[in-house]
Amino acid sequence: MFRFPKVNSVILIIIFAHFIFTAAAGLTTPLFAVFVLNNIGGSAVTVVGFAIAIYWVVKSLLQLPVARHLDRVSGEMDDHNAMLAGACIFTIATFLFYFSREVWHIYGLQVLMAIGDALFVPPFFAIFSRHLDREHIGFEWSLFSSFSVGAGSALGGIFSGLLASIAGIRVMFLINGTLMLIGFVILWFLRPYISPRMGSADGGMIIEQKRP
Repeated sequence: MFRFPKVNSVILIIIFAHFIFTAAAGLTTPLFAVFVLNNIGGSAVTVVGFAIAIYWVVKSLLQLPVARHLDRVSGEMDDHNAMLAGACIFTIATFLFYFSREVWHIYGLQVLMAIGDALFVPPFFAIFSRHLDREHIGFEWSLFSSFSVGAGSALGGIFSGLLASIAGIRVMFLINGTLMLIGFVILWFLRPYISPRMGSADGGMIIEQKRP
């Protein structure tokens, strides 16, 4: 019989926060192309493609030096600060989509979101990896994939079209931003568990054996 193993507090906080972020993004991601075509002056299908490309190019180029810098600094305080800064920037950009009217607004906000994500992703996965329970590594990564990514995306998708038909697509960015803000607050609860210095016994890993 399947038994749900105990998971340490850091992993639970990260998984729940990421679930909120994923559900929030799921509200607007399926509607992004429709929003741009129907609400942005002078837009065309090509604008959607360029906007997506801008985000991924900027994020991919920035997160590598960000990750490299964070790896060079001992401890997790810098990781947590970078993660919070990235989540804050991403949340602000999400709210600003509500006010966007021109094509350059969309491009600029895509750059801002990419910067936020580049600051957020490397420390997010670094902290998650360091605090995995040694005896449940596979399960905790699967829990992240199934709950944070899978369930979060499904929930966002379910309510995306439903809420948009009631409140309108533009309002969805306010709902998205509000949920992102909740996820940002949840990440603050990681602070008591953040290690100021890294040990060397496991190459810097803080694999949990005792759960607070």
